[in-house]
Amino acid sequence: DDFKKNFAGTHFFNPPRYLKLFENIPTPHTDPEVVKFLMHYGDLHLGKTTVLCKDTPAFIANRVGVFAIMKVVDSMNKLDLNIEEIDKLTGPVIGRPKSATFRTSDVVGLDTLIKVAGNLHEGLVNDEGRKYFKLPEVVLKLEQNKWLGDKTGQGFYKKTKNAKGETEILTLDLKTFEYKAKAKSKFATLETTKTIEKLSERFRVLLAGKDKAGEFYKDSFYGLFQYSSNRIPEIADELYKVDDAVCAGFGWELGPF
Repeated sequence: DDFKKNFAGTHFFNPPRYLKLFENIPTPHTDPEVVKFLMHYGDLHLGKTTVLCKDTPAFIANRVGVFAIMKVVDSMNKLDLNIEEIDKLTGPVIGRPKSATFRTSDVVGLDTLIKVAGNLHEGLVNDEGRKYFKLPEVVLKLEQNKWLGDKTGQGFYKKTKNAKGETEILTLDLKTFEYKAKAKSKFATLETTKTIEKLSERFRVLLAGKDKAGEFYKDSFYGLFQYSSNRIPEIADELYKVDDAVCAGFGWELGPF
């Protein structure tokens, strides 16, 4: 009993020197003073965005953030978009890192994403969004090939040398499973937002887009918003905790709420 009251889980995001999230996960037996200490210590001494989580699968940030990635893949398949187009649509234009979706996966390591998504699919038997955590065939094929991203030299992208000896980044064609030269992606909706600096205002325009980009934003964002809404009070009692965790863990400027 003495051990139980002094025990709580903590979760850092990798690499911890860059990603600010520190998830604090007490058990039903944890002394409230221990919880209070960890919240204060994480905030003041570690300089982290410290978020109080419930002890649920993948806690807050990975539960919502990995769902967001898997929903993006689902929307991509629905709308017949490719890797480059998705990374154009899910990067700085929506307040997310330059590495967007697939480049981030390469940097973190596809094996990590596979483990988290697999654990969620296995453990969340009553989750209404469970089907999204089922790994697509293309991801399983990447795993079989050991194309796990930067750690294996290739994943969704591959660095190579061209005839001039210059470094060139090739993109995986998910239909042929061959790497090809990167192609530029252009969407009318994105062009209309170039002069809009405020992200919340840009989002309104992106969601109202009439082209494939607008359809993608509606499908992926509304899916994420619905899923996140349904996680209250399962993973957290307050909406702001979801936004804090996802923004600090994944480097987003704006969370789902």
